[in-house]
Amino acid sequence: MRRLPEDNVPPRTRRQTRSVTLADVANLAGVSPQTVSRAVRNPLEVSEQTLERVQWAIETTGYVPNLAASNLASNRSGTIAAIIPTIAASIFADALHGLDAALAPSGYQLFIGSTDYDPEHEEQLIRTFLGRRPEGVFIVGTQHTPAASALLKNARIPVVEAWNWTPEPIDSLVGFSNTAAIAAVVEYVTGKGFRHPTFAGSFRSGDARAGDRQAGFADAVRRLLPGEPVRVVDSGTGVVDMATGIQLLDRTLQDHPDTDVLMFASDVFAAGALLECERRGLDVPGRLAITGFGDFELARYLVPALTTVAVPNQEIGTRAGALLADRIAGRTAEPQMIDLGFSVVARASA
Repeated sequence: MRRLPEDNVPPRTRRQTRSVTLADVANLAGVSPQTVSRAVRNPLEVSEQTLERVQWAIETTGYVPNLAASNLASNRSGTIAAIIPTIAASIFADALHGLDAALAPSGYQLFIGSTDYDPEHEEQLIRTFLGRRPEGVFIVGTQHTPAASALLKNARIPVVEAWNWTPEPIDSLVGFSNTAAIAAVVEYVTGKGFRHPTFAGSFRSGDARAGDRQAGFADAVRRLLPGEPVRVVDSGTGVVDMATGIQLLDRTLQDHPDTDVLMFASDVFAAGALLECERRGLDVPGRLAITGFGDFELARYLVPALTTVAVPNQEIGTRAGALLADRIAGRTAEPQMIDLGFSVVARASA
């Protein structure tokens, strides 16, 4: 814990009811109120020694900055809106961690909203967050309602879309092609000699990325396995958990018994199916090969270890955060499109 000279620390008693002011903090830190304000709004604008004294004075006095008043005066909110499909998935948590790590040194805080893959809810979140005047927006996905797209374009602040690819982003883009990623897995499994693939997942209308993976699978099967039917199994529930993976396994074995490789849209589904195969004594990959998508931590510890697609989850957030910070500060004027790619991780399950 930081300890600085305390000769000027004002006494605090139970009877003291007056709110601590910016002037109190400045007096204790031995700097001007303007310097305290700069340290609170943007720590990079003051020296490390000054920042340390101001932070110590804030902690000592218990001062809570009036950010609302500061925002009105400076026309800056110090916030970034982050809109993701769900807070339950570790892949999005990794991206938020990277986003926060990139933005925190510039003094930005995140407003986080979850759409639950509902385009209408996403539109409402955008309206709500823009009403709070964020200085930038990070949003997962490249397909939005017409009204949501118009809101983001008319906000006149930096916007970074992520986790997918489009030739016409709203502003900046940090992501990869879901279509190409699944096609690469089809190429991998056909190269291993599998000829009867089935693709399984939860293809909700609001999850354009899952739809792109399904389209990429269909195109790759038609190109690499002429005459082979395009087998797709949809859970129809919208739930992404291991229990749904078992249900998808059962439906595949019932509806498409000739399937020799079951390709899942998520590692979560694949993990449930793989564990169920082990419980039933169903040989993987001898009777049925299994692949996933996402390269979650559990993928490498399953038995057999899961073949999957690795995506740079945290780097998506880090690169998006750095891009937002540069755009807001004027260090980068033009929008950017950054394709971080993907990799097929070959393991024992396929």
